[in-house]
Amino acid sequence: MSSPSWDYIAKLVCIGDSGCGKSSLTIRLCEGRFVAHHDVTIGVEFGSRIVPVGPPHFTGDFTTGASSSSLFSSPDDPTPSSPSQQPGDAATSSQQQKAAPGLPAPPTKPVPPPPQRHMKLSLWDTAGQETYKSVTRSYFRGASGALLVFDLSRRSTFLHVTDWLSDLRQIAEPDIVVVLVGNKADLVAGDDGKREVSRREAEEWARKNGVLEYVETSAKSGENVENAFCRVAERIYQNIQAGKYDLNDRRSGVKGPSAGGPGGRQVKLAADAGGKGYGGCC
Repeated sequence: MSSPSWDYIAKLVCIGDSGCGKSSLTIRLCEGRFVAHHDVTIGVEFGSRIVPVGPPHFTGDFTTGASSSSLFSSPDDPTPSSPSQQPGDAATSSQQQKAAPGLPAPPTKPVPPPPQRHMKLSLWDTAGQETYKSVTRSYFRGASGALLVFDLSRRSTFLHVTDWLSDLRQIAEPDIVVVLVGNKADLVAGDDGKREVSRREAEEWARKNGVLEYVETSAKSGENVENAFCRVAERIYQNIQAGKYDLNDRRSGVKGPSAGGPGGRQVKLAADAGGKGYGGCC
């Protein structure tokens, strides 16, 4: 069975210390299952997932949290008012109707939402051991997004994220989208949990280091796993709309649809061997 068509393909890397659950996060996203015991990653492993991006699926704003659903009117909505409408306009309209009795109001036609766009995430799950770090760094090239993962129950892994981010930004493109991920939330839940890094501390680190946001996940329960990847995908899509990537340059980490017409064409892809191309997300 073929997976949904995609409009863009983006390379994402999962980086962080060994044992933080990077492989488990990738498997949870791509295959919807949890692997309790996973062999240490040597070099890199791959997966993929197709997710919806942009409206009508995503209607929020990263900075304000505002919803853009009001941009689209529906048949049940009253006639939308113009942003430039003045308080006296309603009275003027009423006077016009009285002056021309019998003329019906002009019909209003709802504005249809734009077609849903989809992005294929090409996931590169990298090794976290120091032994493979020189090899791992080479995989940062051409990445448009990254999940910087640490273990909430091991403070040492959080202390190392600064070094991982520094390595990433030295090699990857300047506009790479990074989300800080505190994994193994299932181990730190409750008063008797094993939490060694507070949410406030992680959020403050993300803010100071120019990271998009901080998300706490559990590969075991699936909590926030899709959200973490989808937030990266959504920001990449916004960057595409803003013209920040050259879709014909492989170094940008983002590719557009194959040529085949004025707007290109969508390509049907079968599920990759390294991961299943599920269509839903978030």
